[in-house]
Amino acid sequence: MLDAFSRKAVGWAFEDRLDASLAIAALEKALDARKPKPGSLIDHSDRGMQYASIAYRQRLADRDITLSMSKPGRPFNNAKAESFMKTLKAEEVNGKAFADLNDARRRINSFIAEVYNKERLHSALGTNRPLSSKPPSRKTMPVTHRDNPAVTVISCLTSGVQSSSPIE
Repeated sequence: MLDAFSRKAVGWAFEDRLDASLAIAALEKALDARKPKPGSLIDHSDRGMQYASIAYRQRLADRDITLSMSKPGRPFNNAKAESFMKTLKAEEVNGKAFADLNDARRRINSFIAEVYNKERLHSALGTNRPLSSKPPSRKTMPVTHRDNPAVTVISCLTSGVQSSSPIE
């Protein structure tokens, strides 16, 4: 899960299957990290079965989080999450061999927490890092936050890492 304003990855989870429990685990990690006020979040995702599931939608409702889903055939509606996944695959997954799922989990966790959130520059943030102390300028702030800075938008990422490298 990404904070759409800061581009920081705030919640992620890894399993050997893609289902609602994986999306819920990532959501809970994001909520535990940020502790948002009820009613202050919009969860935007693609139309994957894990996000459309009754269990996931119920968890959003229980936390007073507004659900927003991309329209069918409109992948650019979820461009921030798709860009994150492209970066993760290109910079950490593709071409790498992992000893097992725990090795993949450890290395990918490290990449997200230490490289993506702390080191990687983002043009949308005025070439700042997600955890930079320097806030983005008003010109680089997403329109939704210029109009209503109290709303934090969280984008769900497409869960599950696919690679041409086998996890042995």
